[in-house]
Amino acid sequence: MTLPDAVVRSPEGVSPRTQRLCAAVAVMVVVGAVPTFFVEGILNGTPVMNGSARGTALTMFALALPVLVVGLVTSTRGSVRGRAALIGALGYLLYNATLLVYATPFNELFLAYVALLGLSLWSLVSALLDPLPLVSGSRLPARSIAAFILTVVALNALAWLRVVIPDLGEDPPGFLDGTGLTTNPIYVQDLAVWLPALAIVAVLLWQRRPWGVFLAGAGLFLWMIEATVSRSTSGSDTEPIPPPTSRPWVASCCSSYLPQRPSSLWSFGCARSRRGQA
Repeated sequence: MTLPDAVVRSPEGVSPRTQRLCAAVAVMVVVGAVPTFFVEGILNGTPVMNGSARGTALTMFALALPVLVVGLVTSTRGSVRGRAALIGALGYLLYNATLLVYATPFNELFLAYVALLGLSLWSLVSALLDPLPLVSGSRLPARSIAAFILTVVALNALAWLRVVIPDLGEDPPGFLDGTGLTTNPIYVQDLAVWLPALAIVAVLLWQRRPWGVFLAGAGLFLWMIEATVSRSTSGSDTEPIPPPTSRPWVASCCSSYLPQRPSSLWSFGCARSRRGQA
């Protein structure tokens, strides 16, 4: 079998370990996110952060959870795109479980949030430890997609630094007004973890490394969920967003660089590779 044969179907599905962990994640999304959104009195933070937490919870069970389930089912059948969707959904859930733990005042669901955070983290680790599909980038517009990812990473980093740097030395910083937070876990996650990780993936994709090609698809699935959330909740009182001071810049970035087209190109390239082997 040549390398492109593994592009759309992989002989290695997710391991039973990963399947069990993902099932536990799905249960904890229901246990933690559903009451956060529907039950009055659970949230006791400031109005802006209560609305943000409710929006985060809504997207977790209404959007990320179905993507997780579909990705898990299809990836057990060998679908590479299903594997990418699964990892993207786990990344999204990990990101937002961190917000529930660190940006939501202590409440009755604290242990559920912690369990969701831990399970999302170790499910993602387990999924990445499973044999990853060796995806060929020969039929993908790899460098165009890599350039797109690097552009969004750079713009996102500049957006956050544009807010953070002017407030260095301020106590408290202006971007925390109305939030009740002592720092912003979104800026911490993005600048320390997610943006550097995606930049590394983009470099690997540029070099057409098989893991880079596959993980770029996972990153694009994560961004597709985020872009869908940004459009569907924009302007509502349940918007899962950073504090309002950074909203206008970031919203324009998200709406101008939607990942649907690069993700479609990634999937189309996979399909072309499959047809090329037929």
